[in-house]
Order: sequence, then C-alpha cells, then structure tokens
Amino acid sequence: MRVHLGSDHAGLELKDHLTAWLLDHDHEVVDHGPFVYDALDDYPVFCLRAGEGVVADRAEGRMSLGVVIGGSGNGEQIAANKVTGVRCALVWSEETAVLAREHNDANVVSVGGRMHSLEDMTRFVEVFLATPFPGDERHVRRIGQLSVYDETRELPPLPASALRGPDGTDSPSESADA
Repeated sequence: MRVHLGSDHAGLELKDHLTAWLLDHDHEVVDHGPFVYDALDDYPVFCLRAGEGVVADRAEGRMSLGVVIGGSGNGEQIAANKVTGVRCALVWSEETAVLAREHNDANVVSVGGRMHSLEDMTRFVEVFLATPFPGDERHVRRIGQLSVYDETRELPPLPASALRGPDGTDSPSESADA
C-alpha cells in the first residue's frame, strides 16, 4: 500500500522511524516532509500535501492512506482535514486506530509524537493500516452525510426525535424555522 507522510519538527523523528518501518513492511512511502529539523517549520505545508496525495491516489483508483505527525497531532489533524476528501482521525490507542477505520473509514491518521513512545505510535499506525473498513450501512450513511455537507454546505435534516423538546413539544429552534 502507498502511505503518504507529513509532519512538523516535533514529528520528524517518528516520521523518519515510520519511513523505515513502512519500507520494511513492504509499503510504498511518499514523504512530503519535512526533511530536516527546523523548530519554526509550519505543519500545514507538509500535512496538506500528504492529504492531497491520498486524495489524488484514490481518485486514480490506487489504495493509499496517510499519516500526519506532530507534537500532539491536533494541528496536523486539522490541517489534513482541510483537504476535501480526507477523513483524518487523531489516534491515541490501538482502539481509536481501529475505530477510525471501522467506523469512520478514515484515510489519514494523526499521531502525537510527544504523547506516546515510539513503539506505541508505530503500533497505532500499524493497526490503522491493517484495519479494513467493513462498510456497515450506518457508517456509510454517516460518512455520506459528511461528504454531502463538504460539497453543498447544506446541513443534513434533523431526525424526528430531534424535533421535539424534552417535554414533547416542538423544539424552539425548529418551530421558529417552520
């Protein structure tokens, strides 16, 4: 599988480690940088490119995933999620790595290089890459709602249960719109 990598200075050591690990496990690596330590680098430069790479590959029918890495992983996740078609999940355990794939069909994972040991983070990425998306209807439906919103900026309709207040009357926000 092709794996796109991007990080900031705080994730550089893990990115370099992951590059070697991925190659040892027969993955094709596309490294979007950085390539040298610079404490003032800007993670969006690298994480946006990793996300774009995943989306472009998938548009061509190639299975690829992405990994973005920073100190906490938060900013990197936000950056990757700005790319239309990316679903990037911040993971901090094996369970969150599995759920990111099984429930959200995440195609990019974000990890915090300062939050966990090198071994743990490698394991999170390994689990993420190995976990398939089973395609359960409820998850496909939810992902579809997000995709439609991305394209149209129209909110999905509220379910009937959300149109009633706790006392059984119409919800004030919905009845005012009616």
